[in-house]
Amino acid sequence: MSVTVETDDGPIEIMREQDNEAVLTGDFAKTSRACPPFCIQPMTPAPGVTTIGELELLDMLQDPDAMVIDSRTEDWFRTGSIPGAVNIPYTYVIDELAQLGCEPDFDGWDCAGARRVALFCNGLWCGQSPTAIRNMIEAGYPADRIFYYRGGMQSWRLLGLSVTDQTG
Repeated sequence: MSVTVETDDGPIEIMREQDNEAVLTGDFAKTSRACPPFCIQPMTPAPGVTTIGELELLDMLQDPDAMVIDSRTEDWFRTGSIPGAVNIPYTYVIDELAQLGCEPDFDGWDCAGARRVALFCNGLWCGQSPTAIRNMIEAGYPADRIFYYRGGMQSWRLLGLSVTDQTG
């Protein structure tokens, strides 16, 4: 029925909304967006990357050795995120590879000790996490240590799962 994840602000319980009358509103209720830039993303953003769903993401949120990354820009992150996710915007994920277990070397990054990471953004139509994933792999991050939550915030919210309040 619920999962508790540790966050910097303490434990947060993730569960589904219990109101059978709840509906999506705002940006996540839209069914159409201009393409480009909001084009439907491929199931797998790069060879070797594993695409996952909500249950696998919940497992990763509970794994202290894994990291779940909200790769959206900070303005999107402030509208609410998945509890336990760390905001590393896609625009500078390469600059933050040290947080993910990589070490700088003369050729860029040594990612032999890379953590298992899951990245997400706004949903099936959002290219922020696929872009971050491709950039990470190009920088030397092992594709088999990267997981892609393709459904992103739209699917998360559609399922009525708990969202952090970053506005306060």
